[in-house]
Amino acid sequence: MPCTTILAGKKATADGSTLVARNEDYGHAFNPKRFIVVTPDKQPKDYQSVTSKCKVELPDNPMRYTAVPELEENMPKTGWWGEAGINSANVAMSATETSTTNSRVLGIDPMNKQGIGEEDFVTIVLPYIHSAREGVQMLGKYLEKYGTYESNGVAFSDKDEVWYMETIGGHHWAAKKVPDDCYVAAPNWFSITDFDFNSDDTMASDDLEEMIEKYHLDLDQSGNPYNLRHIFGSHDDSDYEYNIPREWYIQKLFNPSDVREPDDPNLPFAKKPEHLLTIEDFKYALSSRYQNTKYDPYGLKGTDADRHAFRPIGFQRNQELSILQIRNDVPKEIAGVQWLAFGPNAFNGIAPYYVNVTDTPATYRDTKNHFNIQDMYWLTHAIATVVDEHPFRYSASIEEMQQNTLAAGRHILLETDNEVNAADSDLQEKLQKANEKTAKSTYDLAMKCFGDCIENGALKIRLNY
Repeated sequence: MPCTTILAGKKATADGSTLVARNEDYGHAFNPKRFIVVTPDKQPKDYQSVTSKCKVELPDNPMRYTAVPELEENMPKTGWWGEAGINSANVAMSATETSTTNSRVLGIDPMNKQGIGEEDFVTIVLPYIHSAREGVQMLGKYLEKYGTYESNGVAFSDKDEVWYMETIGGHHWAAKKVPDDCYVAAPNWFSITDFDFNSDDTMASDDLEEMIEKYHLDLDQSGNPYNLRHIFGSHDDSDYEYNIPREWYIQKLFNPSDVREPDDPNLPFAKKPEHLLTIEDFKYALSSRYQNTKYDPYGLKGTDADRHAFRPIGFQRNQELSILQIRNDVPKEIAGVQWLAFGPNAFNGIAPYYVNVTDTPATYRDTKNHFNIQDMYWLTHAIATVVDEHPFRYSASIEEMQQNTLAAGRHILLETDNEVNAADSDLQEKLQKANEKTAKSTYDLAMKCFGDCIENGALKIRLNY
């Protein structure tokens, strides 16, 4: 079960933005992704899931939105899988964080194989919502009407609020607002803990509390507020290797003075960070592999068993990383930014792209199904393949590329923010040009890194005399 999610409220970030981020991971190495803008004329009117054949009645007033879907040629077999984007109302959505459950829940409310799932969520919800709360409510109605065939976590944000929503069984759900001064780190298990049904900062299926009481699910006997992780989540041995350590490490990065163990199943859902969070913090965390601990697969500490004990956050099966930023210190016309990286995150740089546009740069948009060095997706995999053999040999080149990519993207963003006017008739054209400039810089820096690695590595080839 792939993916790792990090969320942050506006008082937990350095610039007052709301942030929603997630690694989209996959079951094996390659699942080529593309970054596109879906304009209203391209939004499907008659929607049917490829996976489940579920037909969903969509509203007739879609907005423009960004997405990171499957390749168009693969869609007839795979479906949309929109994954992450921001719409023209500056509402962001990330779907999904594959989650866990238990047999007690599935015995009460079995999965519906004919329902909706990750393939569908972004496409059927994001084009129609004007706030994060509305996103939770709309998806909640769909879950109750159509059901779902899998357990998932979904994130929504606008300029003021960030919400995390989790599906429960085949037809139930719960959602909690992330406190403004807190962050959430969610691996692939049920994450929400203290849940107050009487709070304005929670939403759930109408009968969820009744279900808890009727079927004796509150094993803590705590009553309201409930620990939903204990009630609806898993308690499997695999959680201690696959899920808990990722949440532990992110909390260790953002709260270094709070000493916990990597197998602590009672890590809190939300925490106030010890420093205000930045894009750099999110990228480092979502690229991480337990650096500076004995669990680092590339590290020299501990035993070989230690270095392979836990599933890393940044690893080979990362397909794309989107950090969805809604800014509060600029006009709304330029407030939405999708920071994007393709491929394994330990070996790539992340860059910002305005979402108030009608097209995206070709190196992200036109990804091919097989290796093509002109695609950011495949270029990152090429770098990863070279670097993995000797990570310390190439670490300086990787770090230089990652820092310079962020710096160049930030500079273009600041420069463009200062140059454009929200009332400009050609605003979208200017933002598109800025995105093209950012994409070129990002690609050139990645190619330089690749070249540096090849030139460095060629001197160490063993077939020499």
